[in-house]
Amino acid sequence: MKKKLLSVLLITALGASLLAGCSSEKDSVSDKTEKKVEEKLTKVTLNEVAHSIFYAPMYVAIEEDYFKDEGIDLELVTGFGADKTMTAVLSNQADIGFMGSESSIYTYNEGANDYVVNFAQLTQRAGNFLVSREPIEDFSWEDLKGKSVLGGRKGGMPEMVFEYILKQNGIDPQKDLAIDQSIDFGSTAAAFSGGQGDFTVEFEPGATTLESSGKGYVVASLGKESGYVPYTAFSAKKSYIEKHPDVIQSFTNALQKGMDYVNSHTPEEISKVIQPQFKENDLDTITTIVSRYYEQKTWKEDLIFNQDSFELLQDILEDADELDSRTPYGDLVTTEFAKKAVK
Repeated sequence: MKKKLLSVLLITALGASLLAGCSSEKDSVSDKTEKKVEEKLTKVTLNEVAHSIFYAPMYVAIEEDYFKDEGIDLELVTGFGADKTMTAVLSNQADIGFMGSESSIYTYNEGANDYVVNFAQLTQRAGNFLVSREPIEDFSWEDLKGKSVLGGRKGGMPEMVFEYILKQNGIDPQKDLAIDQSIDFGSTAAAFSGGQGDFTVEFEPGATTLESSGKGYVVASLGKESGYVPYTAFSAKKSYIEKHPDVIQSFTNALQKGMDYVNSHTPEEISKVIQPQFKENDLDTITTIVSRYYEQKTWKEDLIFNQDSFELLQDILEDADELDSRTPYGDLVTTEFAKKAVK
């Protein structure tokens, strides 16, 4: 009986050993396969103008691994301003830039040979809000007359769209109010919280943060007031696009998947996906912000940067006295990759 029991134990131990060996071998093969997949990924550095929930489709693409699925190892860097993002692209510190397309027009008009070309448009409305120090029922743009407003950088989309709206409402940006353009991008909410200005123009989460702390009240959406505007787009140097069309296509494919997701899911679902990108905000705050953008149709269904949108952008630049001569759409925009990305 003892011999029988010993035999059974030996057989069991041997079986376990063989299984462990197989398991270890499988793990080893799995690790090697994963390593090979990682080695095949192409490193792409993306410099974004700001880190904002306004750009939710891009963060969905990151969190859902759409870039990895397309063979891209994405490094995301925040530039904190279109001028800094453009500098990063032109100096080869970044492969792709994400910013307002006005920067590509400025660079082109300055005579750059290897200028930046826009290949995918993400947002179709302005993403900022007008915040008042006191609650205002039935806000009118006339309420800004004689007031001080913390605005954006001269020549930047936030400031130009704001001034465009003012003019559309019969208000002279230079004479009827005082716009403070001296505060760095991203610091206006803190300055307003500290007592500067009667109003401030804020991106999210700045607007909602001011509201939740009782230090400000959202009274108007610049996105709703300005209508459809090609606010932000992805771009790269002409030479990079010519040399790496496959990378640009894969990058655009991943973005389109992110766009498809936000256009087929609820704000609550979108918020849960992008929450890891905004750990400083709780889920309720993120959902409030996503809902605001969702309801005003901030995000396009596709990434195609159409010519009428580009011409509208130049109209806004001309209106702000920031454009000496109009630039050709065919030079600064390519729709090749965005059209192929649409399923």
